[in-house]
Amino acid sequence: MKEITTIGVVGAGNMGSGIAQKLAQEGLNVVLVDMKEEFVQRGIGTITKILGQGVERKIFTSEQVNETLGRINGTADMKALSAVDLVIEAVFEDEQVKKDLFKKLDAICSPDTILATNTSSFYVSEMAKATNRPDRFVGMHYFFHPAKNRLLEIIPHDGTSEETVKIALEVGRLHAKTTILVKDGSGFCVNRFFSPLLTESVHILSEAIANIATIEEAAKRAYNIGMGAFELMNVTGIPIEVHASTTFGRELGSFYDTPKLLHEQMQSGKNWDLSGEVDETKMEEIQDRLYGACLGAAAALVSEGVASIEDTDRGAKVGLRWQQGPFEIMNRLGIDKSFRLVEAMTRRYSDFRMPEILVKQKALGKPFEFQLVDLAVAEGIATITINRPEAMNALNETVVSQLSQKFDAAVADPAVKAIVFRGAGKAFVAGADIRYFIDNIKKGRNDDTYAFTKKGHEFLLRVEESPKITVAVLDGLSMGGGSELALACQAIVATPAGSMSFPETAIGIFPGLGGMIRSARQIGTGLAKYYVFTGKTISARDGVDLGMIARLVPPRELEQAIAEVCSGKKPEKYRPREIPARFSDLSKTCSAENVKALLAGKKPESVPESLAEATLKAVSRKAPLALKTVDELIDAQEKVSIREAIDLELGQLKYIFSTEDALAGLSSVGGKPPRYLGK
Repeated sequence: MKEITTIGVVGAGNMGSGIAQKLAQEGLNVVLVDMKEEFVQRGIGTITKILGQGVERKIFTSEQVNETLGRINGTADMKALSAVDLVIEAVFEDEQVKKDLFKKLDAICSPDTILATNTSSFYVSEMAKATNRPDRFVGMHYFFHPAKNRLLEIIPHDGTSEETVKIALEVGRLHAKTTILVKDGSGFCVNRFFSPLLTESVHILSEAIANIATIEEAAKRAYNIGMGAFELMNVTGIPIEVHASTTFGRELGSFYDTPKLLHEQMQSGKNWDLSGEVDETKMEEIQDRLYGACLGAAAALVSEGVASIEDTDRGAKVGLRWQQGPFEIMNRLGIDKSFRLVEAMTRRYSDFRMPEILVKQKALGKPFEFQLVDLAVAEGIATITINRPEAMNALNETVVSQLSQKFDAAVADPAVKAIVFRGAGKAFVAGADIRYFIDNIKKGRNDDTYAFTKKGHEFLLRVEESPKITVAVLDGLSMGGGSELALACQAIVATPAGSMSFPETAIGIFPGLGGMIRSARQIGTGLAKYYVFTGKTISARDGVDLGMIARLVPPRELEQAIAEVCSGKKPEKYRPREIPARFSDLSKTCSAENVKALLAGKKPESVPESLAEATLKAVSRKAPLALKTVDELIDAQEKVSIREAIDLELGQLKYIFSTEDALAGLSSVGGKPPRYLGK
C-alpha cells in the first residue's frame, strides 16, 4: 500500500482548517490551500486559537502546538498540491463549485494523487466524473468539529479502486478517526437517519400537536440527548437543514423532504423560539413519531446496503454522541413496537416503504444481533479487529465470545500463518465492561462473573499456546483486560500511542485474566507488583525496554512491522532478560518488606524519597483487600505453572467480587474516588 506522508486540504474555513489541524496533530504534513492568502491566514489563525485553548486546558503543551503548526504549509497557490499523496476538498456545499475544483486538481496533481470530497449531500460518483481518475476518487465525510469529532465516513463510489479504499481507511487510522464504510447514496449514513429526526419535529409543530418546548423535551428523553431538533438547528444553522432535506427529498422522496414551515423559518432569518411550557400529556405521541422517523430511515439505509447495522449505530454514538444507536434503540423498544412505529410512517408518507430488515427481524421475533469483532484474512495473516470504538473496545460476554469464535476460525484456516489482534479507534481494549460486573454483584450472580472469567482464561491460553504466531497491535491505550489480552499474545507490536496498565486495584478488584501471571514471568514479581499496586502506565517505550513489546514503530511503519513479526520466528516470551537499571528502584518499592510497609500505610525504604512518597500516595488510593490479594496471588503464582496459577487466580475471584470494596470501587468509575472500608 502506498505510503502517505503529505495531505492537501482545499478550503481553510471551519471544516477545512479543522481537518488540517487534526491531520497535523497526528503527525501528518499538510498543505492548506484557499483562494486568497487572507483566507489561508484566517484558517491558520483559527487552528492556532483552538490549539491555544487546548494548552490552557492542558490537552496540549506549547511544544506540541508548535510542532503541529510546523506541519501545516498554508498557501493560496493551488500548484503546491502537485506532489501531495491525497487532497481533501472542504469547500462550501455547491455542486458546481466542487466539480470545477476537482477539474483543476485533476490537471495539477500527480497521477498517483488520490482526490477526496468532504461533501455531505452530493453523490461521490458525480464529483468523480469531473476527473480522469475515478479509481483514485473517494468520499471522506467529516463531522463538525473535525478536529474533535472522531467520526469519518469513507464513501467509495462504484469506480473507486480497492487500493484507494484501503488508503482512505489507513489515513483515517493515521489521524485517529473512527471510520465507517458507507455506500455512495444520498445522505450517506448518519445524515440519512438524522435529518428525518429534525424534519419530523417540524412536521409535529406545523400540525399543532405540541409546542417547540414539548417537542424538544420529548426528543431529549427519547434519544437521551442534550439538545432537541430545534435547538440543534439554531446552533448549526437552519439553512443547513433546509439544504440537506431538500436534497434528500429530491433523491429519496417526501418522507425526507423539507417541511413548508422549515422553509418559512429560514426565510424569516430568525432562530426557533425555544420558550414555552412542556405538555407531559404529549410525550408518548411525540416520541413515537420521532422514533418512527429516525428508526425508519436507519432501517431503510441498511436495507439498501448503504451501511451495516453496526456502523449505523457507531455513526450515531461517535458522530452524534448518542448513548445508543438506532438499532440498539429498536432492541430497547422491542422489535414489534419498532415495527409498528415505522409502519405508521409508511401510512403517513405514501412513498416510504417498510424497510426489509425490519420485516425480517419481526418475523424472526428476536432483537438485532451485533457483530462486534471482525475477521479479515490477507496474505496469510488473519486480522481480528475488536470493532467497538465507541466503548473503547471494552470486553463483555459478546465480545469475548466473538473473539473466541473468530480466533478458532483463523486457527482452522490453512491459509492463515499468523493471527493479529487489533482494536478499532484510539484504544486497543480499555478493559472489561464494568457494568456487567456491577449488575452481577447487585443481583447476586458472581457465579456468572466466575464463568465469564474462566472462559476468558481458556481463550487467552489458546491464544498463548497457538501453533500460529499471535500478535497484539497496541496502536492506542490498553487497560486491564486489554493489557491481559496483549500479554497473552506471543508478540506485541506497538506505536508510541500504545501503552499497558492495570488499574483494577483502584476499583476494588484485581487483574483477573492473567495479567499478574504473565507480567511477573516477564519482568519479575517486584515490578509486576509495582504496576498492579500503583496502576501506573507502562508506555510503549518502557514495554520495549522491559522486553514485553517486540517492536515499536511510527504509525506509518506499523503495517510493515506487523508483517515482519508475523513472518518471523515465534518470540521466546518468557526468556530470561536483563531489566534496565532505571527500573530497579520501582522494583524495590514492592520488595517483600516494602509491600508490608505499603499495606501498613508506610513509605517504602531504600528508594529515592520522591519515589517512596509517590508510590505510597498512589497505593493509599487503592482498595486494601485487593492489594493484599494481589500480593498473595503474585507470590503464590510464581511457584507454579501458568495453568495452576490461573486456578489460583480463579480461586480468589468470587471472594474479591463479594467484598463491599469491589462494589464501591466498580460503582465509582467515572465519578468520585470511593472511600474503601477494607471489607
